[in-house]
Amino acid sequence: MPRARIVYYAEDNGDVPILGWLSGLQAKVRSKCIAYLTRLEAEGHDLRRPVADYLRDGIYELRPTFGGIHYRILYFFHGHEAIVVSHGLTKEQKVPPAEINRAIARMERFKTNPVVHAFEPSKG
Repeated sequence: MPRARIVYYAEDNGDVPILGWLSGLQAKVRSKCIAYLTRLEAEGHDLRRPVADYLRDGIYELRPTFGGIHYRILYFFHGHEAIVVSHGLTKEQKVPPAEINRAIARMERFKTNPVVHAFEPSKG
């Protein structure tokens, strides 16, 4: 299967939640999360546990762990050509329903206007 394109969700005002979250992480954690995003881009729909998992209602999670801390990056698919990264979080026991609901709301907004809500991360 061809590589999928990674797109970051952007709010109406241009803020990109995943970029703000990643910038607040320690360098080693950020590197690991970016490696998971790269693997997601390469494997797309074929990526499975323990790296990724389906949550509900079209929302998936990347599952990096570092130093005993569980990080989660929520995303959804836009057809077969794009993977839209909603946001990241640090989880305790399970991903809170409010975080999944936030990703679902972003997915709905993205579907109504992909041009406005898409931010293409630079390669490099």
